[in-house]
Amino acid sequence: MLTNLLAPLPDTSAGELFDELLSRPGVRLERIVSHGQSTPEDAPMVQAHDEWVLLLEGAAGLRIGDSEVTLAPGDHLLIEAGRKHWVTWTAKDRPTVWLALHLG
Repeated sequence: MLTNLLAPLPDTSAGELFDELLSRPGVRLERIVSHGQSTPEDAPMVQAHDEWVLLLEGAAGLRIGDSEVTLAPGDHLLIEAGRKHWVTWTAKDRPTVWLALHLG
């Protein structure tokens, strides 16, 4: 069945939405839709697996350890297992759409 990652986008004003797109042993792919959300400073994300993220639409800030980057459509990066990271902001004027590939 054909689906589109960008249309229609759900309302995420109450919180981010995580949609699992594919799951196989050792690999999980999800779409994340954000709209103005961020990670609380006192609750960093730390995962036991590597995560590759690709920003498809919108904009976001991501802090890994002491380094922060601004992501625009097409930007991608690898977050290594065990690294503390925070989404410091996502666009408030439009949805931000991510693909997250969880490895291992």
